[in-house]
Order: sequence, then structure tokens, then C-alpha cells
Amino acid sequence: MPEITYRQAINDALAEEIERDENVFVMGEEVAQYNGAYKVTEGLYDRFGEDRIKDTPISEAGFIGMGIGASMLGLRPVMELMFWSFSYVAFDQIVNNAAMVRYMSGGLTHVPIVIRGPANGGTNVGATHSHTPENFMAHTPGLKVVCPATPYDAKGLLKTAIRDNDPVYVMENTLLYGNKGEVPTEEYTIPLGHAQVLREGRDVSLIGHGRSILTALEAAGHLAGEGIEAEVVDLRSLRPLDIDTVLASVARTHRVVLVDENKPFCGVSAQVSHMIQEEAFDELDAPIRRVTSLDAPAIYSDPLEREQLPNPRRIQEAVQQVLEDAPRAAG
Repeated sequence: MPEITYRQAINDALAEEIERDENVFVMGEEVAQYNGAYKVTEGLYDRFGEDRIKDTPISEAGFIGMGIGASMLGLRPVMELMFWSFSYVAFDQIVNNAAMVRYMSGGLTHVPIVIRGPANGGTNVGATHSHTPENFMAHTPGLKVVCPATPYDAKGLLKTAIRDNDPVYVMENTLLYGNKGEVPTEEYTIPLGHAQVLREGRDVSLIGHGRSILTALEAAGHLAGEGIEAEVVDLRSLRPLDIDTVLASVARTHRVVLVDENKPFCGVSAQVSHMIQEEAFDELDAPIRRVTSLDAPAIYSDPLEREQLPNPRRIQEAVQQVLEDAPRAAG
């Protein structure tokens, strides 16, 4: 398979779905002539024209609302947010309208909209541009949330999201756009709600989503040098959540470290931790530990922000603590 960037994988998914379905179009700030703030939509305006690639004013509430209305009439809009931090000004549209229309209409009206863009810190753009709101969105019944970590997943999950009849929110990461990975040239999609074991291990399960899973893989490599075999599980999809794959990993390793760039309080890993303890408490040989973003607004300083986010050292320390806890728990 050829290696392409995460950015190109998204671009290819958009192009393929626009060609496949005349109802698919892209809308957002600077997505047309400028080729997108992160060049994700590069070349699409020249290829498909302004009817399929629509620039908008800087008005998230306005164009997200327009997209929801278009989806209720049978179109399949893909809305690009320059930052998911900007979604808050459209919170009513995103959470109260898109999520509730199917329920409020008794199942008669669907909202097949995709909202995508970067949701991450680590780029030194300050506290108001660095939110990770996947927990907010996954909290809401009626919404689906995916967090692709690799080019392969970015393409396959986005194609599935565009074909879904419900709103799907795709949380990307600006630090991943340049990453390369193998992506098939033939048609493929990835079902929502299917986690993936990226590395097998026997001593501890490292479970996360998005870029944090790549950090977990790096930590697992270091741990292997110490004789500790960590299993790495990529959730991929937060809602729906594949808890069965998570529980199967816990049953193999009996120890868990959850890795999450979300804030710790009411974060994604807090929910996953609860589900593990509820469904697999007897499988645990030690308390679950979490490595998250530090509970503070995103720090502007580059070295401090890098320390604020999960890093391999913090994950290794958490694993060592879990292994030390195991004998006490067993006793």
C-alpha cells in the first residue's frame, strides 16, 4: 500500500465521497480557494467547483445551522471547523439541534451531517484554541464521535461518517496532519464502534484515542526495553464505544493505564474507567490509572504545554505504579 499523509487521506476521502454521491458537499471557512486552513481541502475547489466546496463567513453558528438544515432536506454536508474550540459558539446547533432532530421528529427526519476539524492542544495557540471537546459531544445521545489516529483510520472513518444517517463528529489533530501511513488505493470503510489492538501485550493495557494512542505506542516501545509488554488499544470511536475489545484486553493483562489528551475531570478516560470497573472489576489486579492532560487551561509556553499533555515518560511512570500496586491488590 502507498504511504500518504493523514491530511491527504482526509482529502482523498472527501474527493471519493463527493464523486460517489451528488448530495455530498464541503462547507467551512477558507475551504475553497484557500484550500483550507490546514490544506486538507487542497485542490477540491478546482476539481469540483463552488457548488460542492463552499466558503463561509466567520460564523460557526450560521454555517453549522445552514448545514443542519441542508442535511434535513437530504443533502450530506461535511462542515470544517478551523478549530473545534470554535464549536462552542454553535453549541446549540451542534448539540441541541443536530442531535435531537431525529428523536423530536419520531424518527422521520435524519441529520446526515459530518462536522470535522482539529481538536487538540500542543500547538502553542493558547487556551481558547486548544480545546478537546470530544467528551462534550460523546456525552450527548444522538451524536457519534470518532477520533482517528492514523491516515488509514482518518480516511476509512470519515467515509463511513459521511454515509451515516446521523450526525458524526470527527475530531482530528493538527499534529497528525503531516504523519504518514499506509492507505489502500482500493475502496474501504471502517465501521464506527470498532476498537483496534495495535500492539499485543501481557502485562498492562494502554487504552486511548487520537494522538494519545501514538504516545502510548512510543511508551510501549520503551517499556519493552525494560521487559514490560504493554498492549495498546485504540478506541477509534468514542460513541459508539467498543467496550468488548477493551474488556477483552483487560482480561488478558489485568492492569490498565488510560491515556487521554482530554482534561481529567469528567473526561473520556473517566467514563472508560467506570465501564471497566463495572464490567470487569474481578479481572483487575491493580487500580486503574489515568494519564491525561493536566487539569488547567492550555499553556501557551511550548515546553510547559508539552509537559501538560500526556508524554511517554508520564505513561511509563503510571505503568510502573500499576505494576507496583498489583501485588498489594492481589494480597
